[in-house]
Amino acid sequence: MKSTPVLRSRSKRLMLVAACSLALPFAAPLHAQTAWPTKQVRMIVPFAPGGSTDVVARMLAQRLSDKWGQTVVVENRSGAGGNIGSDVVAKAQGDGYTLLMASGSITINPHLYAKMPFDTEKDLMPISNIASGPMLVVVQDKSPIKSMKDLIATAKAKPGALSFGSAGVGSQVHLAAENFADAAGIDIQHVPYKGEAPAYTDLIGGQTQLMVGNIAVAASLLGPDRLRALAVTGKERSKLLPDVPTVAESGLPGFENTGWFGLYAPAGTPPEVIAKVQRDSAEVLRNTEIKARLFVLGMVPVGNTPAQLDKQMDTESVRWAQVVKNRNLKTK
Repeated sequence: MKSTPVLRSRSKRLMLVAACSLALPFAAPLHAQTAWPTKQVRMIVPFAPGGSTDVVARMLAQRLSDKWGQTVVVENRSGAGGNIGSDVVAKAQGDGYTLLMASGSITINPHLYAKMPFDTEKDLMPISNIASGPMLVVVQDKSPIKSMKDLIATAKAKPGALSFGSAGVGSQVHLAAENFADAAGIDIQHVPYKGEAPAYTDLIGGQTQLMVGNIAVAASLLGPDRLRALAVTGKERSKLLPDVPTVAESGLPGFENTGWFGLYAPAGTPPEVIAKVQRDSAEVLRNTEIKARLFVLGMVPVGNTPAQLDKQMDTESVRWAQVVKNRNLKTK
């Protein structure tokens, strides 16, 4: 039977991921010979500065710079739910000197956008899931909505009256809210921004009424005249905010939505380079100080292998395809 282009792309990526996995134990001696990196490395963040993806990228970039003796520069290329910055990396030379710090939107956009500027399966190689954490449902501190039950009741009483901000169409902040709306059976309106930070600014200012944001930034904005947390989207309560109930505890049993941030390279990047980046990133994430910094952000370090991230992407892709279908989400 003749294989489809999607299956051929998927098969090719699986072979490359397998090659990277085989190279992992030998990354150190290989790079003793090739001396990579020998120049500055760019780490593209496809969202505006100040958001969770940006925070995680800068934390990792600083430590990798120290480890490699070469500057790792974080460059923000926001827009189109992460597609613009991701496309920069997808079309970059596969030499390891251009990397992508993506959010979960990388598994969302192929289902949401009618035309993608790149092929996620063919043009990008997974390196490692760097960190993950739950999302946080937040409203303006002065909002009359005091709980998840209030939020759902208000949305049902006034369909379409409540709006939520996001880091852009297709961002994991966008789909987390759509996932919640789907589970709750409510109609809320999406207002996209070029990053989390400007979306939070408008929420605090009252231009929108809620967000389901990454806990890393949302938790730092809680307090009088800023934001109020209604629930966390994890399976369990966050150790960072132990008094905030889960969405499941608040009336939607079984609901769970986790945010994550993964590192990628352009297709064609040598397996030994990907293996080195993964190995060194995982070592950084084992550092006690980095673990503590991530804890303060409500996240945990991951540092898994290319094969493990690849499998996670497949699982997430199936999930988001269903949410996009259920919510009838389409964009150009």
